[in-house]
Amino acid sequence: MSETQITEWLASQKQAMIDLLRDVVNIDSGSYDKAGVDAVGARFEKHFAEHSISSWRESHDTFGDAIHAAVAKPGSNEEPILLMGHRDTVFSKGEAERRPFTIKDGRAYGPGVADMKAGLVMNVFVAAAFKRFGGSPHPIKVLITSDEEIASPSSLPVIEREGRAARCVFNSEPGRPTGNVVTGRKGGIFMHCAVTGKAAHSGANFAAGISAIGELAHKIVQIHALTDVAKGITLNVGLISGGQSVNTTAPSAEGQIDFRYVEPAQRESVMSAIEKIVATSYVSGTSATLTIKGEFLPAVQSAASKALFETYQGAARQAGLTTLQGEFSGGCADSGFTAAVGTPTICGVGPVGGLAHTADEYLEIDSIVPRAQALALAILRS
Repeated sequence: MSETQITEWLASQKQAMIDLLRDVVNIDSGSYDKAGVDAVGARFEKHFAEHSISSWRESHDTFGDAIHAAVAKPGSNEEPILLMGHRDTVFSKGEAERRPFTIKDGRAYGPGVADMKAGLVMNVFVAAAFKRFGGSPHPIKVLITSDEEIASPSSLPVIEREGRAARCVFNSEPGRPTGNVVTGRKGGIFMHCAVTGKAAHSGANFAAGISAIGELAHKIVQIHALTDVAKGITLNVGLISGGQSVNTTAPSAEGQIDFRYVEPAQRESVMSAIEKIVATSYVSGTSATLTIKGEFLPAVQSAASKALFETYQGAARQAGLTTLQGEFSGGCADSGFTAAVGTPTICGVGPVGGLAHTADEYLEIDSIVPRAQALALAILRS
């Protein structure tokens, strides 16, 4: 029976999965490092070739190429099951050399080990299992993107296109430290506010100056006041800069804004308030502009996505993950884009890890096989 063959084969591949994970973690792949991101893509292409899986690239001049692979019967035109994930990280070049892949006390460490190179390793081995033994009721499509950590500027149209074409989507972001998967996520907008004032000597000609920093300070207070934790709305001006010298009124200043929300309807009202704050001059004579630098849509659980989660949950129980539940995450992910186009989507089905985006990021090594088995069993039931 292909189900037993698949789960047993995946169990036998634990070391091979770890070896592939080591290879890709030890390659720097910050979002803006196209060469590094593409090198990780090439390592996955090698895996596909070794398992006789058809793969191809969708090139991009600035960011890493999108990597596609498919396992399907010849001539099949059925909607595929999409296994999705990103290979870029938040870490700068040289981080992999400073902190190479290591295993200690059952946990693996290294840049991007959980977020989300382990999920990609899981996806490609699940695809290899179905290529080897068959049994999938639908074609399987693998998509490995390149720039999720900066809101997928090049990958968004690819994700939306592939999402619309799919029967359902499993986004293999890391499983939560609780062992759960993600059934809902916040949306997020990343913005840049630039303020213009007028320089003047702050001792000899103070009255002629117009402080852009003073104006930005007013705006920050007003923007932060839009936070409503009870409703899941948060505003954070996380980076600021400005000024010319300590004895000059600041001719310019800028701030970068992070806005998170839960329900799609919240976006319009809060963005309207932010735009009004930016347009208002609290210090006479200043002006300001607001630019959206990146955006994630919320992953709102539809009835179809809930049914997909229940299918996955049943498969997870069969794989020994008897306590697995769904939970909400304040973080953003590409799963919001596929959920927004109406495709049943669940996220966080990858191996379990935590402390992403830090030097302490970790992966629970023993979660790799059961999470792979759970995904394979869910595919068989989908």
